[in-house]
Amino acid sequence: MRLRLIYSPSVVEKPILATVILKTGVTINILEAKVDAQRGELVVSIPTEGESLQRVIEMFQDAGVEVQLLTKTLQIDLERCTSCGACISPCPTKALRFRSDWTIDFDEERCVACRVCVKACPVKAISIP
Repeated sequence: MRLRLIYSPSVVEKPILATVILKTGVTINILEAKVDAQRGELVVSIPTEGESLQRVIEMFQDAGVEVQLLTKTLQIDLERCTSCGACISPCPTKALRFRSDWTIDFDEERCVACRVCVKACPVKAISIP
């Protein structure tokens, strides 16, 4: 499961991620991070489900972190897409690439919802729900 964790200024300097990992024993992989003294935003991958995942989410929320589930990270309007490739090179995780027929291929597992491709698309065929 992928989550976006948003830390407010009041909790950004606390070791919340480390505490959740230590208390639950669940490994958490950071896919993307933007953190400064005022705010923090992480996209993480958590390899668990069910009650274990719910416990992790509740621990973040109890510590004052906003949690957003990233169930679908990207949507490509194939009617609008011209397969120009403008979204491919700026993608930091290589989630977008050309197929052998030169149409755009999207790998959901690699995507961290950074929105770089959304900004790069000249025909506005890419969105993040």
